[in-house]
Amino acid sequence: MLPELWFVLIAVLWAGYLVLEGFDFGVGMLLPVLGRNDKERRVVINTIGPVWDGNEVWLLTAGGATFAAFPEWYATLFSGFYLPLLLILLALIIRGVSFEYRGKIADARWAAWADRGIIIGSWVPAVLWGVAFANLVAGVELDANHEFVGGFFSLLTPFTLLGGLVTLSLFLLHGAVFLALKTDGEIRTRATGLARTFALVATVLAGGWAVWAQVAYSVTWTWAAVGVAAACLVGVVVATRKEREGWAFTLSGVTLVAAVVLIFGSMFPDVMPALDPANSLTIHNASSTDYTLTVMTWVAVALVPVVLLYQGWTYWVFKKRLTVEHIPDPIGLSLTKTDDITVG
Repeated sequence: MLPELWFVLIAVLWAGYLVLEGFDFGVGMLLPVLGRNDKERRVVINTIGPVWDGNEVWLLTAGGATFAAFPEWYATLFSGFYLPLLLILLALIIRGVSFEYRGKIADARWAAWADRGIIIGSWVPAVLWGVAFANLVAGVELDANHEFVGGFFSLLTPFTLLGGLVTLSLFLLHGAVFLALKTDGEIRTRATGLARTFALVATVLAGGWAVWAQVAYSVTWTWAAVGVAAACLVGVVVATRKEREGWAFTLSGVTLVAAVVLIFGSMFPDVMPALDPANSLTIHNASSTDYTLTVMTWVAVALVPVVLLYQGWTYWVFKKRLTVEHIPDPIGLSLTKTDDITVG
């Protein structure tokens, strides 16, 4: 029972991460499109400024929970997917540094390089997470010792590459809707227009991939997740056309949750399906002892509500819309003076 519980909890953690970090990635990718000057780009960045690092905690928690609850899954996953996960990690590091240091120096060249870091650090994970999850649905090359024996390019198939495009389109939609919800004026208008376009693109891509996954790899009951996702995406199309940003954001978030249900439902009872089912890692042969899972359960019961309350409070405090009028002039150091001080 405990392995099943922690499989579900890890799915919940991934759902939280994709819903919250999903719009972060979307905002980062849309930075050069919606920010036509420095102040507009700072508005875009400030919509996620107070929350982006808190959203990444969900990834750390999901990784930590996987390591503790299913150590063999963690070992096989991180060794087999080493290169794509390394690229994601490097992208997240570059993105985080760019967020933190963009305003330290008031110089257009400095800001431009920081913006590139944010954009690249958003695009790379947005695609690679989809590729990784699609591989978990389709199955990977594992030997009898549950070790990954495929190469990097074995992870790149038409099905998995389409999965990358699906997460890319869903995150772009989620980010555009979030910006329409969190801004006003010209940026809001542009974001709403992009959200309408991305809603249609995401519906086509996600619908095609979900049906493919369902027919080829999934079980009957996950058709319900496909149906929910489809209904929500249609709802996003309608909501964006009526400029109901709150409903559109909620529905795009539910779409991502439904995608996680489809992915983890397709995997169950495996945690890492193999092309040869006999070599698959399951929730039982990859799990920790019952004692470890019991301790983890009590820790989760005690601490998760605190985390949820704190993060909910953070979003409540920073719920107001932003415009260029809210953005003061830069107060960072001068790059020229900094260079002089360094040389001197």
